[in-house]
Amino acid sequence: MLHSIKLSLPRLSSFSSQLTHTTTTAMEIEVKLRLPDSAAHQKLSDVLSPHHTKTHLQQNLFFDTPTLTLATDHLAALRLRFHDLDSHSLLTLKSTPTTSNGITRVHESEHPLVPAIARACAVEPSRFADIAGDSGILTRVAGEFGVDLRELVCLGGFRNVRAVYDWNGLKLELDETMFEFGVNYEIECESDDPDEAKLKIEELLNSNGIGFSYSEVSKFAIFRAGKLPDFNDNK
Repeated sequence: MLHSIKLSLPRLSSFSSQLTHTTTTAMEIEVKLRLPDSAAHQKLSDVLSPHHTKTHLQQNLFFDTPTLTLATDHLAALRLRFHDLDSHSLLTLKSTPTTSNGITRVHESEHPLVPAIARACAVEPSRFADIAGDSGILTRVAGEFGVDLRELVCLGGFRNVRAVYDWNGLKLELDETMFEFGVNYEIECESDDPDEAKLKIEELLNSNGIGFSYSEVSKFAIFRAGKLPDFNDNK
């Protein structure tokens, strides 16, 4: 199977125009509130249904060295995300995250990849080295973090169903994240004014009798822990 993938993979040079100068970097600031169960998720979905714009099917895969150099030494996560049956894919590097009272801040770099190349890298992560010169993310992983890209391995990952809503001036993302050990439910909102956004979302949840707690850990941290965090209503 691996041999056939190598044979069918298009030449990387044929995608050079799509691989070059496309890395973007920013501080991502999000409100993240966790929902207790599927019933709360369904109730919020029903409440927001008039504001629904689209739903994404996502597969998230993570990569690191066998000794977890990125995660342990640099508090970083290297992720490949495949959207909507491989309609497009995105390489992301997140680093130095902080979380306080339901608001997360993380340095995030993103780089779109041709899905065929992304899939080949997922099967054989050493292929990341072949496109490193065209990706600011991979250049940073190799240079600043000192990771030999040919040593990268796939850690596995999880799937996510993300429903998107335009509500009250906010873009809300309602997630149903499926890990091998359970399902996590969460509502997220990226905002330049996270305190105001959080207040609006809390009022929405409270007025509809939907319980919630502040998300204290990322989905990647949950994946690494191998279990869902305990739910509580501490606000």
